[in-house]
Amino acid sequence: MLDMLVVGGGYVGLAAAVAVKQAAPHLTIEVIEAAPSGAWEKDERASAIIAAATRMLDVIGVWNEITVDAQPINRMVVTDSRTSDPVRPVFLTFDGEIEEGRPFAHMVPNVAMVRALRGAAERLGIAIRHGLSATGFQSGSTRCTVSLSDGSAVETRLLVACDGVRSKLRDMAGIKTVTWDYGQSGIVATVAHERPHEGVAEEHFLPSGPFAILPLTNNRSSLVWTERTAEANRLVAADDLVFEEELQRRFGHKLGELTVVGDKRAFPLGLTLARAFVAPRIALAGDAAHGIHPISGQGLNLGFKDVAALAETVVEADRLGLDIGALNVLERYQSWRRFDTFRMGVTTDVLNRLFSNDITPIRIARDFGLGIVERMPKLKSFFIDQAAGKSGEDGPKLLAGEAI
Repeated sequence: MLDMLVVGGGYVGLAAAVAVKQAAPHLTIEVIEAAPSGAWEKDERASAIIAAATRMLDVIGVWNEITVDAQPINRMVVTDSRTSDPVRPVFLTFDGEIEEGRPFAHMVPNVAMVRALRGAAERLGIAIRHGLSATGFQSGSTRCTVSLSDGSAVETRLLVACDGVRSKLRDMAGIKTVTWDYGQSGIVATVAHERPHEGVAEEHFLPSGPFAILPLTNNRSSLVWTERTAEANRLVAADDLVFEEELQRRFGHKLGELTVVGDKRAFPLGLTLARAFVAPRIALAGDAAHGIHPISGQGLNLGFKDVAALAETVVEADRLGLDIGALNVLERYQSWRRFDTFRMGVTTDVLNRLFSNDITPIRIARDFGLGIVERMPKLKSFFIDQAAGKSGEDGPKLLAGEAI
């Protein structure tokens, strides 16, 4: 019988397995992943990793490897305008460092993250089984029996569901969600440009939704471009010339000529919040627990916060001789994460509704608000600390850079 079975071999699932195994090497942990072996190497996307998450990745021994490919975000610029406006006035800027030598976030290629986490899992003796999914489970008083797609079954004390925003395990556990569709899609692409970005990230609030330019290494940037779904699908299906012309209108000319590198894809955007994060013998983490709008770049970072809280809950329970899959143990994890997740979900929902429109009175009000924040250093510091994931003294140790 396993101590912990993780379903989902992405960043959150792998990080959860590594964090627990590193702190409690005697626990037996396996990861099952529906995608075939090597599929992760084809992911061309990049993600913003906040300072708190980099501390955790450092403690679990993978950040040194990841940082080779990471681009620090040295500055953040926020504008609010229409696509046709010849000038986009800057309403808000944030300096990138939250402390000496530590930027509030890095941009990291997804491939680099998964490679480092897989390497750590293998070194710790965590088996990763590809091409398998969970088709059902039954929770008992001391164990959970998980049926797999190859007809086999696995017994485990704790089942961790990291199987995405459309989590089948969440549904099997009878956990309901709060869900709605924004009618928007996020276009994700990587572009190369002539001039260096100097580590500056930009977020342009346009009537159709936020248009984020996030710096990568080697004169490249990652785009998260929000459009109404029909328009997003049209743009992604268009040839590169049409796409790059539309892109240049929004991106501007300050970095010179733009060239799309690799694939461009559109992902539907919505809000999904699990009403509970735990049930007997099962805990949800990452997108299985929450899917939010990318307007704040916090989606993956919420998942890493889940990892830090779940790992500490499991490891400390094990040290006390408690059953790591018992509901009263898992409720500590839920109490740690549910409010923060709900707050972030509401915040991103309000921001998207506030900025994804072209209603003049609302535009005037929001620009006035951005201007106030720009002129109040203490308020700006508060927002940057929140963006960097600073938590109070009662936060998970890993997010503070401390071992469990």
